Amino acid sequence: MFQSIEEYIESLPEGKKESFLKLRSVVKKNLPKGFEETFQYKMIGYVVPKKLYPAGYHVNPELALPFLHIAVQKSGLALYHMGIYADPTLLKWFQAEYPKHCKTKLDMGKSCIRFKKSEDIPWKLIGELVSKMTPNDWIRVYEKNTFSS
Repeated sequence: MFQSIEEYIESLPEGKKESFLKLRSVVKKNLPKGFEETFQYKMIGYVVPKKLYPAGYHVNPELALPFLHIAVQKSGLALYHMGIYADPTLLKWFQAEYPKHCKTKLDMGKSCIRFKKSEDIPWKLIGELVSKMTPNDWIRVYEKNTFSS
């Protein structure tokens, strides 16, 4: 199995590699400063580094706090955005904006947004989505949802 971002990218099928690299570029260009790119959960991830949030992820405190992951799946590309899962306002915004940018129906799980065809990916909207939450915003939302009674 892959041990690094480079190995993961090298393993991608040619038919999906270009779209995946574009998705990665859009994420990196729009993600607020402070997040760190890493390889986690067999995907490329963007986390709040331990230097900013030493407590780490409550499920495994040795890990940096996950925020967003991108992956190639059998049926297309996937973007896992924990902020959408944890912040109902952000989720409602994204669900309302999606039809304005895309003719296809939104294919989404709790935190996973799936894209079957690269031509259906709303690049500008994805850039806007990933720009909406700073590491400090994510820490506040994460702690509110994880540690509130």
